[in-house]
Amino acid sequence: MDILLGILAILITLGLAYLMSNDKKNINYKGIGVMLVSQLLITWFMFSTEVGRAVISGISGVFNKLIEFGTEGIMFVVGGFVVEESGVFFFNVLLLIIFFATILSVLTYLKILPTIIKYVGGFISKITGLPRIESFNGVNSIFFGQSEALIAIRSQFHHLTANRLYIVSASAMSSVSAAIVGAYILMLPAEYILVALPLNMFSALMVASIIAPVNVSKEEDYVDISNVTEDKSVFEAMANGALEGGKIALIVAAMLIAFIASLALVNWIIQFIFAGVTLQQILGYILAPIAILMGITPNEVIEAGAIMGTKIITNEFVAMLEFQPMIDSLSEKTVGIVSVFLTSFANFSSIGIIAGTVKGIDNKKAAIVSQFGMKLLAGAILTSILSATVAGLFL
Repeated sequence: MDILLGILAILITLGLAYLMSNDKKNINYKGIGVMLVSQLLITWFMFSTEVGRAVISGISGVFNKLIEFGTEGIMFVVGGFVVEESGVFFFNVLLLIIFFATILSVLTYLKILPTIIKYVGGFISKITGLPRIESFNGVNSIFFGQSEALIAIRSQFHHLTANRLYIVSASAMSSVSAAIVGAYILMLPAEYILVALPLNMFSALMVASIIAPVNVSKEEDYVDISNVTEDKSVFEAMANGALEGGKIALIVAAMLIAFIASLALVNWIIQFIFAGVTLQQILGYILAPIAILMGITPNEVIEAGAIMGTKIITNEFVAMLEFQPMIDSLSEKTVGIVSVFLTSFANFSSIGIIAGTVKGIDNKKAAIVSQFGMKLLAGAILTSILSATVAGLFL
């Protein structure tokens, strides 16, 4: 029964994307089919085979070791503070972003990551028929945040039509930055976070390719990685990566303060009118039907829906912090589905981040992004539902 519901959820998700499509005649059904099969194979391999579980365990081990190294640096700076037993979220989680951002910056300067991303993106383009820029950006979005992923293709922006701009923006919004994956792993099970990364890449490309199909000539379809960084040395890359990571950590901290405080205010207002009712509970009931289709058991759909709704109206960090204490009391399947759903930037604030980044690259393109802002969020939410549903089929 769960498998049938999951298949139905996938069909409904892709069907809603089809209804939103602005060019139904040119949808690349072959490419979408290839990506869906790829998703299923990846998830089956990761969750259902010994080799796949070993791969996840190995990658998780690498992240945990990097977290240990990052903690060494954090403790040198803040080790003299006396904190509560549970620690301080800013020190224990957010400051790790600085170290991960530094590593990414160095790997980018050495052209290791850009080269890998270029060829993996080229392979995806070849098997799916998607343009190279969109495929490159989809893979690039696994490693870099919304702004960085778009900036990496700024030299090709003049080639991007409205539909192509929608696809690259959707990939950026539907992913997460590798710089903050370490922070996520400290809050949620690592295996679900890591599986969500490739699933979201394919889901974003599938949903966006249905909503905004593209056909491009070979002359307009090339990837240039020669200008992905302006750093002149490894040490400059380290310094700039650390500064960027520090900025991200402070931004996340500021957003958490604002969103959690605002959520408390909204709940106070709601409870003043309806005693005992919270915004999370309302969102839980609204999203309960979707949660059931995704494979979550009926007795857990309200809690799961509340967390998913919180992520959409605030951000993934707020939702993860609320979800973390609930993990031990929920089934493994629910934990896996919700964890995958939370691992993306699909929320209202991301619309502004995407539009602001594009504005910094090309003013005219920014006007186009602003026009399809809500459509971009709708597609990103469908992406999260699709990824979480696929994961749920193998849990």
